[in-house]
Amino acid sequence: MLFLPPGLDPDLLRSFVLIAEGGSVTRAAQRVGRTQSAVSMQMRRLEDALGQPLLLRGRGGFSLTPHGSWLLDRARPLLAMHDEILANFRSPDITGHVRLGTPDDYVLVWLPEILARFAETHPAVEMEVICAPSSELLQRLEHGELDLTLFSAGNGREQDSTILWRGPLYWVGSSAHAVHRMSPLRLSLAQPSCVWRKAATTALEEAGIPWRVTYSSSSQMGTHAVVLAGLAITVGLAAPLQAGLRVLDESDGLPPLPEFEIALAAGSDTPVARALEEHIIGSFRHEPGGLPDRGG
Repeated sequence: MLFLPPGLDPDLLRSFVLIAEGGSVTRAAQRVGRTQSAVSMQMRRLEDALGQPLLLRGRGGFSLTPHGSWLLDRARPLLAMHDEILANFRSPDITGHVRLGTPDDYVLVWLPEILARFAETHPAVEMEVICAPSSELLQRLEHGELDLTLFSAGNGREQDSTILWRGPLYWVGSSAHAVHRMSPLRLSLAQPSCVWRKAATTALEEAGIPWRVTYSSSSQMGTHAVVLAGLAITVGLAAPLQAGLRVLDESDGLPPLPEFEIALAAGSDTPVARALEEHIIGSFRHEPGGLPDRGG
């Protein structure tokens, strides 16, 4: 009798790919909905099945062995085909189109993993992401142009929204220029209604530091471009900062900035909008600084 060799469990391959791409068992465990120890055991099972080490633990996280690199190149298309087969034969629970608003400051920090996980569990949902300042996003939500939006708390609507995250705001300057030593201090900020702008100018006023807004932009890319040129400083999140930018603090002669909050407001009660809302809330609870659901 001919015995076929046992196949590779796709769940083991999926966890392996997530660790390889993110360098972290913790993040991989969050993505697959398992504990860290369970994902670590999956990796031991996979290495035992293949008879080769695949991952090396280092000070900066995990790296791939030569066998791990070979497997990663082949596991990605294999999993894509596996998921396509399942999606083709399974009738999706939720279908439709959902429009999500977000300030561009949050896009690269949180949304890639959040939206990727949602797409994995809801393959029949079409997502549209609109980036704009918080005040504009809330207006578009009121006008029915968005189903959900992330926004910086302090722009109104907090009473019927969910506070997702609280964390520090930072001064951001050029690594190559000392524009933060100039007087009056030159600032590159968003429109006057922006809560980050208000926090920055209020802190400077209270510290008695002369300032003027010399550049305005509705996008983070715009404010950062001016800072990289050594023409002003701005405010924002500490990470990720592109090369040429650094966080400035009291040692640079600048006053501390207050913490701020990220909120989520819903303008639609469709099944797909509710599913995305619950997914975003649950995802932020696992982030450092994430808050329990206390909002509307």
